[in-house]
Amino acid sequence: MQMVSEWRATLTYPLTLSRVLERMIRYWGHVDVVTRRPDRSLHRTTYADLYRRAHALARALTRLGIRPGDRVATLCWNHSMHMECYLGIPITGAILHTLNLRLHPSDLAYIVNHAEDRFLIVDDVLLPLFEQFKQEVRLERVFVIPFSGESVPEPYESYEELVKGPFEPFPYPDLPEDTPAMMCYTSGTTGRPKGALYSHRAMVLAAMATMLADTFAVSRRDTILAVVPMFHVAGWVLPFSAPLAGARLVLPGPHLDPESVLELISSEGATFSGGVPTVWLGILDALERSPEKYPLRRELRVAVGGSAPPESLLRRMKRAGIRLIHGWGMTEVLIGIQSHLKPYMETWPEEQQVAMQLKQGMPVPLLEARIVGPEGEVPPDDRTMGELQVRGPWVAGSYFRGEAPEAWTPDGWFRTGDVAVWDAEGFIKIVDRTKDLIKSGGEWISSVDLENALMTYPKVKEAAVIAVPHPKWMERPLAVVVPREGETVTEEELREYLRPKFAKWWLPDAFVFTKEIPKTSTGKLAKLVLREQFKDWKWPES
Repeated sequence: MQMVSEWRATLTYPLTLSRVLERMIRYWGHVDVVTRRPDRSLHRTTYADLYRRAHALARALTRLGIRPGDRVATLCWNHSMHMECYLGIPITGAILHTLNLRLHPSDLAYIVNHAEDRFLIVDDVLLPLFEQFKQEVRLERVFVIPFSGESVPEPYESYEELVKGPFEPFPYPDLPEDTPAMMCYTSGTTGRPKGALYSHRAMVLAAMATMLADTFAVSRRDTILAVVPMFHVAGWVLPFSAPLAGARLVLPGPHLDPESVLELISSEGATFSGGVPTVWLGILDALERSPEKYPLRRELRVAVGGSAPPESLLRRMKRAGIRLIHGWGMTEVLIGIQSHLKPYMETWPEEQQVAMQLKQGMPVPLLEARIVGPEGEVPPDDRTMGELQVRGPWVAGSYFRGEAPEAWTPDGWFRTGDVAVWDAEGFIKIVDRTKDLIKSGGEWISSVDLENALMTYPKVKEAAVIAVPHPKWMERPLAVVVPREGETVTEEELREYLRPKFAKWWLPDAFVFTKEIPKTSTGKLAKLVLREQFKDWKWPES
């Protein structure tokens, strides 16, 4: 009898990003890729041209001495040349390292040196940023993309020189699928940034996950407007899923103001986009001011993540004919949890449906999640809090250089730092970050729940709730509120608005009104900044 160990059920087929390129050129070479340049003109190319230029880039980098495992950094906006880097760098065996152009120059210098990047590819319009830290970094070569159309200034080398010339296929090296393909650093809000590594296999599987009906449902029928920066969490994997699926790709360059985004949605017929809630709140404001100016030519799906969207955002999107896909992910996790109603939930009353959609939802297929409290996994009672932990084929297995190994449990689960509950339907709701929970008199208060409630008040544009030290209760909630333009709002009316929704001891003890709330480099509320700003807040004597 033939032994089972001798059978070969499937051929060995490493999941490397070269598979994405070969499918892209075989089936989708004619599909166009649109970029808005710095002067607002539109540049149009195709996947076939991206294929040729990505191969040329791979050949040039190899010729210049890039070896498997070396890091090649990019400091770029979202555009077709950045797409060439996404496709061309990993196929050499080198690691694509996207730099967050919104970080402080000193942070960028630290990250480049920590990653030991050998080469940098930078937009010409971002040279002023690079020149603020270039003396602090150890780069062998710097190549400048003439994104503005101007000539490359000395002493820099031209990116176009790398990719010019007649097409000659790049011979793909025989890479194991667990070869690192890409690296993104965390935003460093709680310490020095750390590099999350993704393998070829992770990126291919994550791209396929975005194509599932119950995640982003990316398909050849889509026109994707990539508002999510390509330096942030691998652009939510869209730079790989779009060419894999054959979707049209629209890249906004540096123009991310609401009017520019709406113009591209309308003119290019976008069907899918994404971003953090603060971005889409601004876009909705502009759309509601001039709906006739920006007609939605086709149904638009918008993935919102990074922080929980307020209920007002969900309802306003519905009124505008936009479908909000609420989700959760992070630098180390890529694609994580998605909130899609189960079929029988679609017959529920609207209020009940909205309540479910405002939860982060269920893990996407192949991702596992658990919520762990002091006594182990918490029950699905929608009430008991614990830390959200995840594992799956695209979850980072470690940080670059093995830093912070305690972020992973001994049995291989990644500790997200998010506090969550889950219900009998399997829907997960993130109630706070561990560092943002407010502990008042020994009881926990969710800052996120308070923020979301405040932002449903018609006169409130934005709100952040933070823990401030209190002499009696250890911590108490302080609400920082941005009123809507032209509106006046008082502490008393906000407290009365919240009173029916929360226990009395949950209500903020004080409200501060301001014109703007500081944001992180990815558009989230910068609570670390707020906590520092109000650390010496004086509570009235009780």
